[in-house]
Amino acid sequence: MCMQKSDIPAVNRILKREYHRRYAPVIDLIRARTEDPFRILVATILSARTKDETTSTACDRLFKVVRRPADLKTVSLARLEKLIFPVGFYRTKARHLKELPVVLADEFNGRIPSTIEELCQLPGVGRKTANLVMSAAFDKPAICVDVHVHRISNRLGLLKTANPFESEMALRRILPIRYWKTWNSYLVSYGQSVCRPIGPHCPECQISKYCKSYRMKNR
Repeated sequence: MCMQKSDIPAVNRILKREYHRRYAPVIDLIRARTEDPFRILVATILSARTKDETTSTACDRLFKVVRRPADLKTVSLARLEKLIFPVGFYRTKARHLKELPVVLADEFNGRIPSTIEELCQLPGVGRKTANLVMSAAFDKPAICVDVHVHRISNRLGLLKTANPFESEMALRRILPIRYWKTWNSYLVSYGQSVCRPIGPHCPECQISKYCKSYRMKNR
């Protein structure tokens, strides 16, 4: 037996409780400090393939120097690299940040766009980042699917998908819209602490009774 669509409300309640017992993903923490779409966008770009604590300290350094898109034009590429090091792929991300104000000015009159399609036109922004910015910066319903959301949704048996893009499309079909904005936060927190990629802590898992993977391991 695996998790069914009808189990979503119960699982969401448990994940919400566990989320508040543990720590929030870095983007939630940054959103709590600021409602500035620019800062949330930059933080989200930096967070890709990077531990939360590394992203947080890099953002603290960067935002002391860069407060708006125009500031990225005046900071050298070498200094940007130094400010955001050691986030993952920091050289590529620094280059994307240098390109960002140019694209914003040329394509969006200097504003941060607020649709998935427009956000994906920005340097360094894919669907995962775009969805997270939509939700965190603009409070719009969006399903951000990273490796944690993809992994846990499949472990539970709620989905049977091959990659995060397929998972996003499937979740859009079956997940009630009222859960879209928080599903990522709850599963990222749970995936970092309990349902880890390697060596998941199944004995302490609060949603194991809904989990296809757990049931298969304990037949």
